[in-house]
Amino acid sequence: MGMIMTPASLPGPSALPQDVLIVEDDPIITLDLEETILGFGVSTVRSAGSVTRALYMIAERVPDFALLDVGLNRESSFVIAEKLAALDVPFVFVTGYGADVRLPPAFADRPRLPKPCPREALVDALKRPATDDA
Repeated sequence: MGMIMTPASLPGPSALPQDVLIVEDDPIITLDLEETILGFGVSTVRSAGSVTRALYMIAERVPDFALLDVGLNRESSFVIAEKLAALDVPFVFVTGYGADVRLPPAFADRPRLPKPCPREALVDALKRPATDDA
């Protein structure tokens, strides 16, 4: 199968985090994000569909970067965001609620990606942590 993306527009694998955690309760969205991120050259993509599972995975191995769905089944990802922030792990919120989603004040300035997420926006979010610290 041929590659869909244009290599010239993508950063090299070294510019991307190598271990990405996706916290998303919709398995179709999770699979799409996993395939897309792996296609960018990220070596490891893990996923969790609940707060409990995500916190367990973070305790097991801290990711380099995380994508957090704001609204999970009957829970929000804000506890996960607090844990990642305490560990200095960069993350973005992914939401289908648009700009109207209410985030806690501590996270009001955090980046957000829409659902569905354009490939360009996703790759920009993934490489942002490497360039923000420069």
